[in-house]
Amino acid sequence: MATADTVDLGPPHAPKEESLRAFGEVEADLKRELLHLKHTYLKHEPEYFAAVQHLSDADLTSFSSADFESVRVAQSAYGIHLLGKVRIPAMPADGPAYLHVRFFVSDEPAKLHGIHTEERDEPGGGKRYRAIFTKDDPLEWFDT
Repeated sequence: MATADTVDLGPPHAPKEESLRAFGEVEADLKRELLHLKHTYLKHEPEYFAAVQHLSDADLTSFSSADFESVRVAQSAYGIHLLGKVRIPAMPADGPAYLHVRFFVSDEPAKLHGIHTEERDEPGGGKRYRAIFTKDDPLEWFDT
């Protein structure tokens, strides 16, 4: 299994043809999984999706390959791990408006491996939860 310790993640860059093809292969699953996560977390940890809580499901999932802005790529023995930053067009670009996603690409159609959800300890105590990131948040390896 690939982890941050077992792969060398390349620098961020604009998606190339292969990355855009992979996005197209996972787009429907990505939108379905995003809505599932949103509705699940709204029941238990609404902070994860607080930045987009006012959006309809249609607006939240209105992104396309044109909104796939940045990727980082890592090679493993099994295939290619692609991390991507997807802009939610219904959100202002200067605030939380981005998903961080991970795909796996091999000889078969690309597969969605995850949408990043972050739980972080705050310096003064407590936790911060989020699934929507800013343009300036680095695209780093994640398992969840």
